[in-house]
Amino acid sequence: MAISDWPEAERPRERLLAKGAQSLSDAELLAIFLRVGIKGKSAVDLARELLTHFDGQLSRLGNASVKELSTLPGMGPAKATQLMAVLELARRALSEDMHNRDLLGSPQVVRDWLRLKLANLPYEVFAVLWLDNQNHLIRYEELFRGTLSQTSVYPREVVKQALEHNAAAAILVHNHPSGVAEPSRADEMLTRGLKDALAMVDVKVADHFIIAGSAQPLSFAERGLL
Repeated sequence: MAISDWPEAERPRERLLAKGAQSLSDAELLAIFLRVGIKGKSAVDLARELLTHFDGQLSRLGNASVKELSTLPGMGPAKATQLMAVLELARRALSEDMHNRDLLGSPQVVRDWLRLKLANLPYEVFAVLWLDNQNHLIRYEELFRGTLSQTSVYPREVVKQALEHNAAAAILVHNHPSGVAEPSRADEMLTRGLKDALAMVDVKVADHFIIAGSAQPLSFAERGLL
């Protein structure tokens, strides 16, 4: 049955107008973007299938390539590029919000934002959130890519960037493509080395997060590993 044949009060677009976007499910919001279905399937049916393809994880959908999205039913290159543009706008809106917050007082906001950026990357990334003396974000900076046991994270380069941004504090972050958020011995040694190096230029390491798929991001500070 097409959505236009549904009772008006059950249609996603009408419900959004009446009750707000927060009242809709992920599939219903995605269906509004898709606008129309295909023969035998409504836009909501397609949206549910699209989410199922990504194991129900919006973060995985957000990190999919245009090529991958284009092959899925109801998408195609035009809609895939439009969806990527919408998701990028969402990331940028969150980034603006991050610049206006005390990030050390908003740990869940930091976790959510980092998961959106890193949770489903197929390669390992080491990045830093540079903070000013009010704990506001100066810049998010990706410094190294590759498995950390193979691609060295150079303390000298991290210190150089801290001085360039005139940072007062740093939140370190890297992802585990394996989906396991537990820190390795190498992760702990790296954290201690960077903490000591940054302390030499009066930059505090406030936390180190490990992002791993759908797992809850791990905080070194909460684990007592700083």
